[in-house]
Amino acid sequence: MPTATPDATHTDTPARPASLLDRAHLPFAVGAVALVTLGAFENRATMTVLPTVARDLDGLWLFGAASAAPLVSFVVATVVAGAWADHRGPVRPLQAGMLVFTASQVAMALAPGMAVFAVGRFGSGIAEALMDVSLTVLLARTMPEELRAKVFAAFAAAWVLPSLVGPPIAGLLTEVLSWRTVFGVGVALLPFAWVLLRPAMRAEGVERAEDAEGGEGVTTQPTSEAGTAWTPREHRAVRAAALAAAGLAALTAGGSLLGRSGPVEALGLALVLVGTACTVPAVRTVLPAGTLRFARGIPALVALRGLVAAAFGTAGSLLPLMLTTIHGLGPAAAGASLTVTGLSWAAGSQLHGLDVVQRRVPAVRRLAVGFSLITVGVLGPALTSLDALPVVIGLALWGVAGLGMGIVSPTLSTQLLLFAPVRDQGRITAASSLTASVAQAIGLAAAGALIAWQAPDLPGWLFATTMTACAAVGAVGLAAARRAA
Repeated sequence: MPTATPDATHTDTPARPASLLDRAHLPFAVGAVALVTLGAFENRATMTVLPTVARDLDGLWLFGAASAAPLVSFVVATVVAGAWADHRGPVRPLQAGMLVFTASQVAMALAPGMAVFAVGRFGSGIAEALMDVSLTVLLARTMPEELRAKVFAAFAAAWVLPSLVGPPIAGLLTEVLSWRTVFGVGVALLPFAWVLLRPAMRAEGVERAEDAEGGEGVTTQPTSEAGTAWTPREHRAVRAAALAAAGLAALTAGGSLLGRSGPVEALGLALVLVGTACTVPAVRTVLPAGTLRFARGIPALVALRGLVAAAFGTAGSLLPLMLTTIHGLGPAAAGASLTVTGLSWAAGSQLHGLDVVQRRVPAVRRLAVGFSLITVGVLGPALTSLDALPVVIGLALWGVAGLGMGIVSPTLSTQLLLFAPVRDQGRITAASSLTASVAQAIGLAAAGALIAWQAPDLPGWLFATTMTACAAVGAVGLAAARRAA
């Protein structure tokens, strides 16, 4: 009997494109978006009530320190989280981040003074670093490249609901009950995110166990060549990050003391000098070689992450304080700026995630457009602080900046994952997050020094000067965007 050859009887059918709704990808996507949503609510709620907290605890002069505290702790925690995820997988640091998040929320809710509140904010930065790096590494190891931009777009979309309801809820709780009740919301919602993430974390743990036992089959979880032992380079990175964090803490604390009377001002100046001496060499050790000179590829991408954080993050942190101080808005009304931020950021990220944009618009051009929008948009609040523009128009321009941020942020993230070797994804992701944290912390330290100098009566020129400087940083990012390819 004649037999047919395989070529004559079998026709290959095109593989169905991967989708976020596939059973292999849906659990992680849902759980990760849930956790991002929780983090977004905590961020929006905290920024909404922070001016009220500072005044209620008689700590306006520590506003800059409380704003920068999570960024300072983020510096060390990102490096630790990156190495931890590379060697042990992303599940354990993710779980640790959730536990630290709970502790920090409780500390802020019960804070008797602004200093204790700042400590709670410090813990919040540790939690954010552990969760951010872990989620990014888990994404890189479980999602095919063609879905990564869509996941980052989903992360941005996860900010929409918290941006809409977070500030009003936080403002209402503050005005009707107390700002302390705001920090109980995050603790109450965390178990839901934990439950949703359990399938993805369990699958990751099983896969790592199979790899360790030499199981067969295709896996998405690479085994680190270094095993579970940290390398000398990673130990140096952690020490350098700790030194950088100490330097940033000194800068922030010293800036808050400048402008005060007597020996306190001299102490502040000494702390600023010591902080600068610690931060600069430490940061150079942690960053990829060539970052400070915008070397093409990964170094330029990491540097651009720092610039966009300094420009957009610093301005956004000051917006609610400017609206409550200069224009007399209450917490709920001032929180509208955070709503604008979340909605416009999500819109920009959704635009970035469109297939037609991914195919036809190169990454360098996307970065140039995004930085242009940020540079122009930040000038809106700057003019509003001088009463040169109505609040509504100023916030509309701020929405333009948010649109630019929504384009720049996922572009940088996807390009980093594209360029980074698989075994170094945790380290490179941590370096990128660290750069953003350091840059924004320096910006907030400078702004905090101006606030402490002028407190308790803050003039409009203070906010205008700071936000104009942020726009200038955005212009530098625009000029350097071509180095990202």
